[in-house]
Amino acid sequence: MSTSQQTDPLIGRLVDGRYRVRARIARGGMATVYVATDLRLERRVALKVMHGHLSDDTVFQSRFIQEARAAARLADPHVVNVFDQGQDGDMAYLVMEYLPGITLRELLREQRRLTVPQAVSILDAVLSGLAAAHKAGIVHRDVKPENVLLAEDGRIKIGDFGLARATTANTASGAQLLGTIAYLAPELVTRGTADARSDIYAIGIMLYEMLTGEQPYKGEQPMQIAFQHATDSVPRPSVKNPGVPEPLDELVLWATERSPDERPVDAREMLQRLREIERELGIAPVVARTAPMGVVRETGTATGELTAVLPASTTTPVPAPEEADNAGRLRVATRRRRTRGAWLVILVLLLAALAGGLGWWFGSGPGSLVAVADVSGMTFDEASDRLAQDSLVAVQQGRNSLEVAPGEVIDTDPPSGTRVDRDSEINVFVSLGPAEAVFESFAGLPEADARARLTDQSVTVPGDSSTYFNDAPAGTVIGVVVRPAGAPEDGSQDVACIDGCVVHQGDTARLDVSLGPVPDVTGASEGKARSTLEGVGLVVADPSQTEASDSVEEGRVIKVLGKEDGSPLAPGDTVTLVVSTGPPLFAVPDLVGKTLAEARKAAEDAGFTIDYDDRWDAFPDPFTKVESQNPDPQEMKRKGTVISLRIAAAL
Repeated sequence: MSTSQQTDPLIGRLVDGRYRVRARIARGGMATVYVATDLRLERRVALKVMHGHLSDDTVFQSRFIQEARAAARLADPHVVNVFDQGQDGDMAYLVMEYLPGITLRELLREQRRLTVPQAVSILDAVLSGLAAAHKAGIVHRDVKPENVLLAEDGRIKIGDFGLARATTANTASGAQLLGTIAYLAPELVTRGTADARSDIYAIGIMLYEMLTGEQPYKGEQPMQIAFQHATDSVPRPSVKNPGVPEPLDELVLWATERSPDERPVDAREMLQRLREIERELGIAPVVARTAPMGVVRETGTATGELTAVLPASTTTPVPAPEEADNAGRLRVATRRRRTRGAWLVILVLLLAALAGGLGWWFGSGPGSLVAVADVSGMTFDEASDRLAQDSLVAVQQGRNSLEVAPGEVIDTDPPSGTRVDRDSEINVFVSLGPAEAVFESFAGLPEADARARLTDQSVTVPGDSSTYFNDAPAGTVIGVVVRPAGAPEDGSQDVACIDGCVVHQGDTARLDVSLGPVPDVTGASEGKARSTLEGVGLVVADPSQTEASDSVEEGRVIKVLGKEDGSPLAPGDTVTLVVSTGPPLFAVPDLVGKTLAEARKAAEDAGFTIDYDDRWDAFPDPFTKVESQNPDPQEMKRKGTVISLRIAAAL
C-alpha cells in the first residue's frame, strides 16, 4: 500500500455502519473516491466522499447531493449507476457502482490517439449515456476523458454528474463555472450560460482529441485557452491525422460550432448522425467483453469490429480398449468414469487453489504493488508515459531548483523504488528553474549584512568586494551589481541592485564598499599632503600643479585632482596636488597723461587704488593731468595695490 493510502484515515473505516472502505481510487477537486464493500449486500462499490473542508459549505453540499439525484434518475447502461447517498457525521458520501478499469484519459495517455473504430465505439457509448441525460432534462457540464470509464468487462460509461443541473436553470456564473477549461463551450466563456449544446461542444473537443491525440487549443494560461474557445474555430482533425474520414471531420466541426444554434440540439441528434456515419464507414461498434484494463482493442477486421473472441478449449476422449464381452466393457467404463471423476475433482481443487493464490498475490499480496520508477531528468510527458507503463498516474507539481534545468523532473513523491498500489497518484516534481530573489535597498548597510542578505537567498558573492573613497561611512555598501547566471561577461545584462531589485537564485553579486572620504589636505603643506594621501593607498603625481590663490597661502595645498571622468577613487589610483603660489599678480595700468577722474576709473577697473594730493580735488577735472606714477606701468602687482600719482595742472 502506498504512503498516501497508509495515512488516509478512511482506509479500513466502516462508513454509516454499512460500507467498509478498502482502498483509495482517485482524488478530485470536490471529493475522493474509494473502493468499499457493501456489507449488507456483499458487493464491491465505489464510495465518493466529499472533502472535509467543503462539508460546511452548503453550496458544495447541495451540488454533491445533486449529483446523486441527477445520476440516479438516469437508468441507462452507459451511465454510472448511483446506489445511495448519505451523511456519516460531518462526512457526505455517494455510493456508486464499482467499475474496475481505466478512464479514457488513461487510454489516451497510453495510446496517444485512437483508431477510428475505437473512437467511434467510445463516442457511440458516451452519446448514448448523454442522450438519456438530455432526455431527462439534465446537462452534464463536465464532459471530458477523465469522466469516461472503460470497464474491464468492456462496458463504457460516463460518470461524475457533480456539475449537472437542470436545463432550465442554465446560468453558470462565478464559482459555479467549474468545468475543465479545455472542453469549455464558447457561451460559457463569454456569457456564463450552458445547455445541452454545451455538452455537445465538449463531446466534439473530446472526439478531436481521440482522433488526433491532442487538444485543439493550447496555452500557458487557462485564459489563453478560454479566449481561443471564444474566438477561434476548431480545425478539421484530418489536418493532424490524415487517416480521419471526412464524415468524422464534419461531425467534429458540427459539434464545435461557436454558435450553439448551429450545433446538434442534443446528444440524441448527434448520436443519430454518428449511427449514419457508422453505416457509411462500415463500422459496427461492439464492446469487447474480455479486453483487459478496459481497453477496446481492434482486431484488424475489414468491418472494423472490436470484439476479440477467445477460442474455446476442447478435449478429445481416448478410446477405451475393446473388451471380450459386455460385462468386461461395463467394468472398464465404470473404472474410467471413476478415475476421470477423481481427476476432475483434483483439477478443480488445484485450479481453485491456484486462483485463490493468484487472487491473493495480485489482489492484496506483493503482486498488487509496483515500484515507482526513477524518472528524474525526464520531461513530465516522458515521466507520465513511464509511470503509466506501471499503471501509475503522474500528477505534475512545480518546484524551484538550482541544479535541475527547467522542464526536467527533479524527483517524485513517493520516491523512486517505493512500492505502491497500482493506479496510485505519483507527484512528479518538475523543475521551474531558480526561484526569484527579491531584495530591498542595500544603501548604507554594513558589508557583512549585505553579504548575509544575498547569500540567504542563494545569490553568490565573491570573496573580495570593490572599495572606493566615498562620503558614506567606511565599511558601508555604496553599490550592488547582480549578474544573471549564464550572462555574458560584458555586463550587458547586469542588474543594478543598490536600491533593490528582483533577480534569481544562482546569480552572482558584486559589492562596492565605502572607504570613507578622501582625507582633506586643503591648506596643508605639499609634503604633509603627499604623506597623508599615500598613507591611504593613493599615488600622488609628481610634480604638483601650481595655482595662484587669494585665500590659500603660498606653498599650501589648494585642492586634490582625481580622475578626469569624476568616477570614485580607489586605492592605487593617481591624484594630483594643486599648490598655491599666493595671490595672483596683475599688470599695473598706465595712468600717465590721464585726468584725475580718468586715472581713478582706470585704476579701479584694473583692481587697483590711487594715492595723490587731495588738494587737486578742488580743481576742475579737465585742468588736471597725471605726470608720473609709482609703480610704473605694466609692473606685476597684486590687486588692491596702491598706485601713487603726481598730479600737475593741465595748460
